[in-house]
Amino acid sequence: MAGADSDFDAIVVGAGAVGLACGRALALRGLTVAVLEAEDAIGQGVSSRNSEVAHGGLYYPTGSLRARFCVAGRRMLYPFLDAHGVTYDKCGKLVVATEEAELPRLEGILNQARINDVEGMCWLSAAEVHALEPDLRAVAALVSPESGIFDSHGYMVALRGEIEGRDGAVVTGTPVLGATPLEGGGFAVRTGGRDPTTVTTRLLVTAPGLSAQDVAARIEGFPADLIPRAHYGKGSYFALNGRAPFKRLVYPPPIPGALGVHYRRDLGGQARFGPDLEYVEAPDYRVDPSRADGFYRYIRRFWPGLPDGALVPDYAGVRPKIHGPGEAQPDFRLDGQPVHGLPGLVALFGIESPGLTSSLAIGEAVADLLDA
Repeated sequence: MAGADSDFDAIVVGAGAVGLACGRALALRGLTVAVLEAEDAIGQGVSSRNSEVAHGGLYYPTGSLRARFCVAGRRMLYPFLDAHGVTYDKCGKLVVATEEAELPRLEGILNQARINDVEGMCWLSAAEVHALEPDLRAVAALVSPESGIFDSHGYMVALRGEIEGRDGAVVTGTPVLGATPLEGGGFAVRTGGRDPTTVTTRLLVTAPGLSAQDVAARIEGFPADLIPRAHYGKGSYFALNGRAPFKRLVYPPPIPGALGVHYRRDLGGQARFGPDLEYVEAPDYRVDPSRADGFYRYIRRFWPGLPDGALVPDYAGVRPKIHGPGEAQPDFRLDGQPVHGLPGLVALFGIESPGLTSSLAIGEAVADLLDA
């Protein structure tokens, strides 16, 4: 039951995978929760335009939130999907070196994966790679058996169901226009949409992905200098017109700021490649067909048999980055009172990959930060 002076115990801004996971974690702790989403359906932003990959946790720096949450979140994810009947394929992932010069990078990834406590990692020779995936070109590879793909929309529907099953609400078409801290604690949250109103809450979580900076700026008293600059990392995907060549995910070594163009066969059997990385001034979901030239060159490093004309523009996503081109990739930010000084508020910034895999662990961490 909500506090006597509040409409809700907790309001979460944003009904993507991370916002819904935060709402679920708070609802599981007995709080009355409302998740407010500006769009007319859940998961219409970052969560609907990604690779739907369950990441193993190989690459992320020792002790970082990315490393911790990816491994913990992935370990929570598969049992959650099983419990809710959400489709997934733990197909495994191959991280490939296509030339001898890439072998030290592969060794570094293997070492980092072991530091991060990723299960089942092992090194494959060129012959062992060929035995698993005959059409794949590699001088060596790492195998991550815990990696896979899953139905991200089905996952979000299940999260919503858990919130609503505990008397919470997920309200779409309801943008947050601003929030004001209240004397004695809590917030008054002003919403727009079809039925503009003001609601009160003891706790507030902002997890709106690409709108994280805008929402934080609308919270009275939030220090403007602590809001990171938003950068938009666009990633385009191309689909393969033809039979999927590999059963497993295939990743070359990562590029600065992203994991690079990789291969996956989705749950329907369609082969897709992407995303690349292109910094843009504003979210833009058009796929430029001319980018296919770079895809052909990159993919043929590990799949020389890619036919001419086989790639078809598919879709694009935009990642909510908090670093620009040439800058070191920072960690996830879960900013609580010790950072911004506002009791009862956690503001999330820069939750890009592996945010989907990490979402259940992020939700638990947010609930812990709020002492819920």
